[in-house]
Amino acid sequence: MNSAVIVVHGGGASSISKDRKERVRQGIVKAATVGYNILKEGGSAVDAVEGAVVVLEDDAEFNAGHGSVLNENGEVEMDASIMNGKDLSAGAVSAVRCVANPIKLARLVMEKTHHCFLTDQGAAKFAADNGIPAIPGEQLVTERNKKRLEKEKHEKCAQKSDPQNLGTVGAVAVDCRGNVAYATSTGGIVNKMLGRVGDTPCVGSGGYADNDIGAISTTGHGESILKVNLARLTLFHVEQGKTLEEAAEASLGYMKSKVKGVGGVTVVNKAGDWAVKWTSASMPWAAAKDGKLHSGIDLSDTSVTDLP
Repeated sequence: MNSAVIVVHGGGASSISKDRKERVRQGIVKAATVGYNILKEGGSAVDAVEGAVVVLEDDAEFNAGHGSVLNENGEVEMDASIMNGKDLSAGAVSAVRCVANPIKLARLVMEKTHHCFLTDQGAAKFAADNGIPAIPGEQLVTERNKKRLEKEKHEKCAQKSDPQNLGTVGAVAVDCRGNVAYATSTGGIVNKMLGRVGDTPCVGSGGYADNDIGAISTTGHGESILKVNLARLTLFHVEQGKTLEEAAEASLGYMKSKVKGVGGVTVVNKAGDWAVKWTSASMPWAAAKDGKLHSGIDLSDTSVTDLP
């Protein structure tokens, strides 16, 4: 029996305001706990990462699902992907609207089609055909994100835009059978062009899972992550003999020096080792293993508690 592990993240960010910090911490802890309970009950790594990400998609504090940021037209367009390290099966969706949980749709793509990736209208038709209810797009729009879009448009005119305020949610897990998986989901970047797709649904950039190496979920500046294939690059370093921490540090350092991109990663391997690293100012994260919950938001801020 392997030691079950799950690690979740709530996205790299330039800063998280004091009034939001506690809500963000609670959300990330809840997601890790839900995922860990799935593993403890014998669920698969895929079940666990999907379950954890659904919690974050349903939480308006995070840039995925219900809390997704708005594009230039004030609409929500979401991306997500999931991968099973046992057989490298993967599913992804992009430019999805009017769906509460894109990660569930990505899993259906993985399990019910011969494809890896569906987009826009095709993804919407597939969702309807598989009984995923369409919800009014406005239901996914929050007041906070309306204000963020206004601010971004105003600051873009004044050339003060902050490209670091980026959020994506994700999870990686190892189940008791030694299988690994990842899931990543996002609303993208505030004020993005209509139809813009970032790294999140792109296998090898937004995440990767292979039982022989490990599983990773990434967050940060999507265009930078795409350019360096951050997920696969990190696991390449693991294949070359680096520890998970060393591999994460090397790939994030490369992305920063090569394309000035900031981001973060959560990584696990089938032995149950795990690591979290980021170059953004903060990254909410939580890891559950052996009945203990580790969590943090800023670099100097890590707590360990017993899981209920």
